[in-house]
Amino acid sequence: MLTEARSIRIKGRSFLAVVLTPDLPFEDWLVRLDDLAARSAGFFLGRPVVLDVSELALDRAALKGMVAALGERGVRVMGIEGARPSQLDASMPPGMVGGRPAADVEMPTASAETEARKPNKAQAPEVREVVAPVVRAAPSSLVLHEPVRSGQSIVFPEGDVTVIGSIASGAEVIAGGSIHVYGALRGRALAGSIGNSAARIFCRKLEAELLAIDGIYKTADDLPADLRGQAAQLWLENDAIMASRLI
Repeated sequence: MLTEARSIRIKGRSFLAVVLTPDLPFEDWLVRLDDLAARSAGFFLGRPVVLDVSELALDRAALKGMVAALGERGVRVMGIEGARPSQLDASMPPGMVGGRPAADVEMPTASAETEARKPNKAQAPEVREVVAPVVRAAPSSLVLHEPVRSGQSIVFPEGDVTVIGSIASGAEVIAGGSIHVYGALRGRALAGSIGNSAARIFCRKLEAELLAIDGIYKTADDLPADLRGQAAQLWLENDAIMASRLI
């Protein structure tokens, strides 16, 4: 029995989660997810993941099978958004509401050849703020005066990130705005992470494992060969990532 009053401290925190939005047929979507995971090893490792099923008509068994299939791939779902209470039970992740969504972009129609070369936004995970933050003044940019080492993950949804150094292989930087790297970009850089299609990525030496702007991504295999090792900038144009050399 407690003999004295004890308070419980509850704080507001803001966390970023990767939001996966499957489409049907689910088996085909899993193939695309497996492709992304294979081309960017460790992308989901240790990340909080929210499953958004608001656009899908599923029963409880189908939803449970979806969560299980992701679990088999090492994707641990922390919450489910858009599910009805009748679809959830005590063995499943909890329902979630109130996330701050990123902008949704519909893929325009194009010729088969053009479409084959374009990144598919449905394949790329979306980064979304899922817990309402404490209201406070926040800086609009973050400057890192040291290199980002392998295994590090820098997340700054409030604005631009500038790295005075390099981003190592196996490291990542996620920014709500643009990303500036005054060194080699060898890891992963995700700009415009909460719905900023005007964000850009700049670097002195392009050797990235994965690049993304507003949820649309390119892997190392998709980068033009003549830009490898060069100073470059990347931006979004007509739902495709464009790249050019910096002079």
